[in-house]
Amino acid sequence: MSARLKQTREELNIATEQLAVFRDQAEEARVRSLVSETPIAEQEYRENQRHAQVMERHHAELTAQAGRLDDEQSGLLDRLAAVLRESEDV
Repeated sequence: MSARLKQTREELNIATEQLAVFRDQAEEARVRSLVSETPIAEQEYRENQRHAQVMERHHAELTAQAGRLDDEQSGLLDRLAAVLRESEDV
């Protein structure tokens, strides 16, 4: 469990960095598109924007997965603590 959570958090950190890059690229392409007003620049902007949106979805999925794993790990730790308390009472 702990290893899965650690791996998911590492993937999330990477996705966070990649998302920032994709967002920056999309913003730069948007500005170029506005300035140049060419179909190619508009197409590049749309493509960069799609990449950013895909990464946003991936980031959201990893965030949710990390949250679920964290909740599951907390639940398991709570159960373990309860079992240990019960064994001390016996």
